[in-house]
Amino acid sequence: MANSKEPHQSSAGLAAVITRPKAECSVRLATPDDMAAVTAIYAHFVENTTATFDLVAPGEATMRRRLQTVVESGLPYLVAELDGYIVGYSYAAIFRPRAGYCFTVEDSIYVRADCRGYGVGKSLLSELTSLCTLRGCHSMVACICGDNVPSVALHASLGFLPIGVLPEAGRKFGKWLSLSIMQRLLATTTPPCDLTP
Repeated sequence: MANSKEPHQSSAGLAAVITRPKAECSVRLATPDDMAAVTAIYAHFVENTTATFDLVAPGEATMRRRLQTVVESGLPYLVAELDGYIVGYSYAAIFRPRAGYCFTVEDSIYVRADCRGYGVGKSLLSELTSLCTLRGCHSMVACICGDNVPSVALHASLGFLPIGVLPEAGRKFGKWLSLSIMQRLLATTTPPCDLTP
């Protein structure tokens, strides 16, 4: 992992973890320089969990291209910092390529497992939904792989509703996995332009 120092570990052990006050996490727009840390965070999820259907962890160059694609589409890509270290990231991407879908985005969010309980996920997703609303997005969709209870709970806490489940939508670690779909309507106003002919 790119950041060897853990934000809440100390040589004093468990007592320090229990007594140390929780730090505030800060959220900001990502830059290409953040992609080494982002790559390390994502690699953990690819190699050890069913939170993504990627089977091989992409390298930093691929993650930089993904950042560029999001930014060029006018959507936000965010990182969260805790004690000066990048501990999570999130971004919105075009839900589907056809023009009529342009007001719906899909979120992705990943937080280091050792940094749960600091409000990182909620801070990232809250800021992401706010920025997407400001950009005129009408709805946000979460496609949650496998049995990811923390992700379902996080999205539900911010107003996402369960829409459905695609059984056996993908395969990883030798088993079929479902895909849970959640959605939150961001804006109820009519978009500035109507793309229908």
